[in-house]
Amino acid sequence: MAFLTNDKLVIVGAAGMIGSNMVQSALMMNLTNNICLYDVFSPEGVAEEMRQSGFDNVNITATTDVAEAFKDAKYIISSGGAPRKEGMTREDLLKGNCEIAEQLGKNIKTYCPDVKHVVIIFNPADLTGLVTLLYSGLKPGQVTTLAGLDTTRLKSALAKKFGVMQSDIEGCATYGGHGEQMAVFGSAVKIAGRKLTDIIGTEEFPAEEWEQMKKDVTQGGAAIIKLRGRSSFQSPSYLSVEMIRSVMGGEPFRFPAGTYVSNEKYNHIMMAMDTVLDQNGCSYKMPVGTEEELAKLDASYAHLCKMRDELVTLGIVPAIEEWSKINPNL
Repeated sequence: MAFLTNDKLVIVGAAGMIGSNMVQSALMMNLTNNICLYDVFSPEGVAEEMRQSGFDNVNITATTDVAEAFKDAKYIISSGGAPRKEGMTREDLLKGNCEIAEQLGKNIKTYCPDVKHVVIIFNPADLTGLVTLLYSGLKPGQVTTLAGLDTTRLKSALAKKFGVMQSDIEGCATYGGHGEQMAVFGSAVKIAGRKLTDIIGTEEFPAEEWEQMKKDVTQGGAAIIKLRGRSSFQSPSYLSVEMIRSVMGGEPFRFPAGTYVSNEKYNHIMMAMDTVLDQNGCSYKMPVGTEEELAKLDASYAHLCKMRDELVTLGIVPAIEEWSKINPNL
């Protein structure tokens, strides 16, 4: 059986629903023969289930010891934060989960400074990813956050609406912050070869229906909580493993990723951009869209800045001008 790599992959938060699904997805994709399950709660039960699933030629370890887990780690996916519950926004998790992210970053710097890539998916992911990057000392392209889930929600909504396969939907993208302030870009979308912009405003797809769909997409996580009684776990698990697969040398990631952005327009922030995620890490370019779409992106950036500045007030991160003292790459 061929694996993409023999390098060590660590799943943080492996005892939880998201983490255990990530473990199974990684094993089914044959990513690596060296996978470690780490959690503050014992992940041994998950490890036993995976061994009993009959995955051969894979060394599956489980530990509650961070030093043991992170030793020689080359890839990390972390879902190790508190989940969102009904009635909560991602922003409600800001303080507690960013404190967890701070410790995660420090653990990376201490125990595996040679890690190649880290994917952060616990909410609010743009901020937990930013904090992890700051304290890990890693380069911007080495830490990404889950943002593709918003794009897949748009893609699936359009596929259901028009009765086509998701593969018939091209050009879908959501950018900015992973949350209800995200910017939904529809100007490049094609439905089975037809331009979405030619369909919006017709009897087939009235403009108000499109506006409602965009709103529903931004609230897709809350909808899952209502439908299932708990926050999403299968979709973020699978997409985050696809992300780590791409940097291991597998297929390039298909959707936008959250990445560190610092340019003349947006700076010192983690947000979804038009990204390429592959063995070289994450690179980005500025999204192209209509004036209205770009204004939404500006508003999403402003919202993220507000939360970032709150982290300064809370003492979780220092003032931006001090960041380079903690991480010279920023």
